[in-house]
Amino acid sequence: MAGFIHSFQEFIWGPGMLVFFLGTGIYFTIQSGFFQITKVHIWIKNTIGGLKKGKKTKDCKENFSVTQFQSFCTALAATLGTGNITGVATALMFGGPGAIFWMWVSGILGMMTTYAENFLGIKYRYKDEKGQWKGGAMVYMERGLGCKPLAVVFAVCCLGASFGMGNMVQGNSMAVGLERTFHIPTFISGSFCMIAVAIVLIGGIKRIAVFTEKLVPFMASVYLMGAIIVLFFYRDRIVGAFGLIFQYAFHPSAAVGGVSGYSVKQAVRMGIARGIFSNEAGLGSSVMAHAQSDVKDAKVQGMWGILEVFIDTILVCTITALVILVSGVPYNKTDCMDGTTLTGMAFTSVLPWGKEFLAGATALFAFATIIGWSYFGTQTAEYLAGEKGIKIYRLFYILITLPGCIIAPTIIWELSDALNGMMAIPNLLSLFFLRKEVEYRMKEKE
Repeated sequence: MAGFIHSFQEFIWGPGMLVFFLGTGIYFTIQSGFFQITKVHIWIKNTIGGLKKGKKTKDCKENFSVTQFQSFCTALAATLGTGNITGVATALMFGGPGAIFWMWVSGILGMMTTYAENFLGIKYRYKDEKGQWKGGAMVYMERGLGCKPLAVVFAVCCLGASFGMGNMVQGNSMAVGLERTFHIPTFISGSFCMIAVAIVLIGGIKRIAVFTEKLVPFMASVYLMGAIIVLFFYRDRIVGAFGLIFQYAFHPSAAVGGVSGYSVKQAVRMGIARGIFSNEAGLGSSVMAHAQSDVKDAKVQGMWGILEVFIDTILVCTITALVILVSGVPYNKTDCMDGTTLTGMAFTSVLPWGKEFLAGATALFAFATIIGWSYFGTQTAEYLAGEKGIKIYRLFYILITLPGCIIAPTIIWELSDALNGMMAIPNLLSLFFLRKEVEYRMKEKE
């Protein structure tokens, strides 16, 4: 079974899937006139710019809606995870500095894929008899594309991925990191994590939104502050780090920084794959969080999606990569145990408490991902089995947190990764068939 799942995972995430992801992003980028680049001022003004000007993005009076910023934070909580730390380090270890350039490419193209997802998510969402918003990729598959079987496949895969990639894998990364650094038994940290997850989940979307609204800015700020300290210490090496990224994005190297050579093929594959793993653009998962927003214009929520990918990949992932590159630690895959160890070595080169800092940051990122994915799983459980499905799902999601923290076998990681890919197939197909419905032009007053 383990061998079959490993082969299945490699097949799903083969070159064909990566081309599918890139092709979708390229199409929406061209269709929009390179909106994410040429209209930066517009999507900044309608997202974080709106917060500064006091637009109605903070005070939501609808009982079953959340603010645009809260829905954004819930979605970002799920994407800002161990991929921003371990995933980036893994890309460097297996693809070299050039992989970061291709991670940027996947992020820039993924901005418009996420825009399209969120636009369609708002366009086809609806309110149930209780006045609650119902939306997500499965909704625009059913109501927009008229293909419920495709929606069911997506929902089942999302449900499975939430237990594995969204919960067990994240919890295990958190617990193992805390045990290695602070000698906290995984049972203890797992128990506290399970209780915390239960407290947040029982409150529903409102409590999840309020929680992530506070957690996401805090954890991102703390992590970036620590990284900036390292970058300031090695500030004379930053230009050289960018030089390595661009140099080895297109040219194979015999040796760089004392490590073995990397081919362009490795750089492209690892950069794109790790970028998708981090920002989840094209998976359709974050649409469920964005669909709960009090926004009235689907284009505005699409812009929040652009900002989400920008912060995740272009900002946080880049900062992590620069910290590793300027620190001078060897990033050859034979010299480091794993991506987390590599990143910890980079922080420790400047901060005496670098390992402790990274363990704490990883714990925050992992817990945020667990909370964010819990909402995605809740929505798909309700779609498949109604109110009863929500209760069963939440109970199982809470209970599986503890064993996930204690042990998350490789087979769980690979199965979850495969399910992530299986989510992408129906979602990308839906985006292709609904592509002409996506709009970009804003009104003059906006």
